[in-house]
Amino acid sequence: MVEQPGLLEALTELISSAIRGDPQAALLWVSRSQRHLAEQLAVRGYRVDHTVVGRLLKDMGFSLQANAKTREGSQHPDRNAQFEHINECVGRFRRAGQPAISVDTKKKELIGDFRNVGRELRPKGRPEEVRVHDFMIAANGKAVPCGVYDIAANEGWVSVGLDHDTAAFAVESIRRWWRRMGRKRHPRARRLLITADCGGSNGARLRLWKVELQKLANETGLTICVAHHPPGTSKWNRIEHRMFSFITQNWRGKPLLTYKVIVQLIAATTTSSGLTLACAIDASQYPKGGKVSKAQFDALKIRYDAFHPDWNYSILPIRAA
Repeated sequence: MVEQPGLLEALTELISSAIRGDPQAALLWVSRSQRHLAEQLAVRGYRVDHTVVGRLLKDMGFSLQANAKTREGSQHPDRNAQFEHINECVGRFRRAGQPAISVDTKKKELIGDFRNVGRELRPKGRPEEVRVHDFMIAANGKAVPCGVYDIAANEGWVSVGLDHDTAAFAVESIRRWWRRMGRKRHPRARRLLITADCGGSNGARLRLWKVELQKLANETGLTICVAHHPPGTSKWNRIEHRMFSFITQNWRGKPLLTYKVIVQLIAATTTSSGLTLACAIDASQYPKGGKVSKAQFDALKIRYDAFHPDWNYSILPIRAA
């Protein structure tokens, strides 16, 4: 096949330049297309078409490959120790018959006839028609699903917010779960374990998150224990792979036309392991930029753990005189 001297060397040079991303490389703009490579080889005096280039690349060990998400960035030295601490806390709470939940906010969803990733069964040749561009329709807004997953019960609650994703909204979602599901499931509860991400509306460094949890502790009389996942490990939060992933599967390929559609699709999500969900709209307003004064923060009845107190702490209820 290779009867033109220097052809393989020229092709290797073109491929290598593109792979390295050399700013001086002539093929920086080429996505390693076989046709583009054939054109560049023609400029250098070689007579080949894209099919020959494809065979040569295969013989050289090249193939079309997608990106692989494997790099998680720098890891905290206590990452594994914190995972072990979280698992130990969950096990201890479960053995004591006390509730342990995983909380997080799912990504915001546009409301309207927008494309939703995935496919669903429809009559042949009659796909659901949706908008070409994903520009938010101001009159429709966005949905902010904030979830609570009860680890032992394998059931969850989702508040679909219409406003901003704030600490007040996150704690209100926990409050609604407790009122509608939690206290019935755990009538003898004295403590509540919350496992959460390290950032976002339930971030470990967010003062408003702790202030709102203090309000919840005062209302319920529960001692609220919090264990945050280390930075950059949100995908290991139980709610992600035990609840949110199945919600995404259930509404794949379906345009989220209204808030009602979202609530119905979430509530209808089940799994073979027995997952059940409840869902409702939270139409309250949650303005961003809430400030916590030093006096407010000092008034918290908070107890920090010996191990990583920045990630692990308990908030005790303050009884009224």
